[in-house]
Amino acid sequence: MEFRGIVLENQPDFSASVQSISRARLDEHAAAGNVLVHIAYSTINYKDGLALTNKSPVVRKWPMVPGIDGAGVVEESDDPMFPVGSSVILNGFGVGETHWGCLAAYARLKAEWLIPMPAQMDARTAMIIGTAGYTAMLCLQALEQQGLRPEHGEVLVTGAAGGVGSVAVSLLASHGYRVVASTGRASTADYLKQLGASEILDRSVLAAPGKALQKERWAAVIDTVGSTSLANAIAQCRYGASVAACGLAAGMDLPTTVAPFILRNVRLLGVDSVMASRALREKAWDALSHTLNREHLSAMCTEIGLDDCIAAGASILAGEIRGRLLVNLRH
Repeated sequence: MEFRGIVLENQPDFSASVQSISRARLDEHAAAGNVLVHIAYSTINYKDGLALTNKSPVVRKWPMVPGIDGAGVVEESDDPMFPVGSSVILNGFGVGETHWGCLAAYARLKAEWLIPMPAQMDARTAMIIGTAGYTAMLCLQALEQQGLRPEHGEVLVTGAAGGVGSVAVSLLASHGYRVVASTGRASTADYLKQLGASEILDRSVLAAPGKALQKERWAAVIDTVGSTSLANAIAQCRYGASVAACGLAAGMDLPTTVAPFILRNVRLLGVDSVMASRALREKAWDALSHTLNREHLSAMCTEIGLDDCIAAGASILAGEIRGRLLVNLRH
């Protein structure tokens, strides 16, 4: 069996190319996987962009097939939870980093990394959502676990035009929240309002260094940016607010003080999607299958093929991609 996929190599220099991959080569490099999945759709996330361009040491084993997300049908399995013919979703667990990933027509994956496809969902829909949308749901669930309700006030979403941000805006709006969307791209204002944003905030308002305590505004924040933007968002939180931090597009630093946490009782919640338990994953995906606006999904999706992925990786790092990139592997 031969199939197409993207292969990243580092000898003698870094390269990314679409290649014909043999079943023997897949078995050699993904031997730890006990479930063979025929991938129908994948997606390009920010982390995939880093891997495809080698801009950050995401890949830790070489050669590597990138792709941290995949959805498809099981063709071989030794696990009774995922018999042949099962539709499954994969997010994270080092796939595309230390284990061959899903930007290829086939992937060998560990059963414990997979979750069953929700009954109300298909592979295409699942990968429009992808890790970005699943992370957005984890953020919303974390905030609501802290007691957040729509009547508490405005919720800020930073990096709102990106993958996580787009889904977060849609989810919050569909749950009845008043959403303020922060973005550096004025051209996306109509798009974000279509997703449910009540107000657009230019990211420059949050980008400059500010005081540790500022005028109270936000009942909650979903932050995909990090650095100074996150620090300012925290400083503008109302008493008792919670902040779900899940991204670092502007940097890993956090130039703030303890003042918002001890004087305003602000809570900073770290949200990880890569190693989340199956229980958390299934809860998030079940909620997505029931509540995410399908019209909004269509509006935020751009579909590409395998041959477009390498260029798309550079584009997503440059901040040129709006919403979600869906990779169709069926052709």
